[in-house]
Amino acid sequence: MLTLESPLRPPDRPKRSDRPKRALDVVVAAALLVLLAPVLGMVALVVAVALGRPVLFRQCRAGRHGEPFELVKFRTMRSPDPRRGLISDDDRLTPLGRWLRATSLDELPTLWNVLRGDMSLVGPRPLLPIYLARYTPAQARRHEVRPGVTGLAQVRGRNSLGWEEKFDLDVEYVDSRCLRLDLAILAATVRTVLRREGISAAGMATAPEFLGSPASSPRATATGRTPVTVRPGDRR
Repeated sequence: MLTLESPLRPPDRPKRSDRPKRALDVVVAAALLVLLAPVLGMVALVVAVALGRPVLFRQCRAGRHGEPFELVKFRTMRSPDPRRGLISDDDRLTPLGRWLRATSLDELPTLWNVLRGDMSLVGPRPLLPIYLARYTPAQARRHEVRPGVTGLAQVRGRNSLGWEEKFDLDVEYVDSRCLRLDLAILAATVRTVLRREGISAAGMATAPEFLGSPASSPRATATGRTPVTVRPGDRR
């Protein structure tokens, strides 16, 4: 069972209603899951033939207030196998996986996370729980909202940005979020996906691990949080 001690709780801030945002999430996610069912089935079949089972990649991610949830995406990598030299993400990522990532088709199952309420269509990208202890207090504010399938950082550079730049944009979104901004980000996401921009960091299959900012403090000790171990794989 996924557990995480001492989830992040933001200080008291002026409250704003997230009901319109949640309503948009439910309506759009449900509609897309129905409309794209043939595409989902076709991608699942191709992944099953090319990579075998399981078809879905599941990984613990940190959600709103740092609460853990299980993210689901289509599998794009072979299983780790040191005997075959399949150790790093670069070794394990297949040509099919690269294409799925380039087209963002691997992200389609996360619509289920949106429908469940684990995620939103728009918000900071959900990252690994082990990063929670590495954020500065300002960076940790990205967890004041539900994580998103896409976000401000994704339409302004995606994985071509450094971690600090991404987190600055995440916090900017937290402070500026509104339904109009969400719609603008969704429209910009379509352009980003079609142009296949910022899919991975320079010279990497995915993105480098976030090891903490220079100003980071040992928040794990302050909060009493026990680091969570996750299996290697996607860090996007």
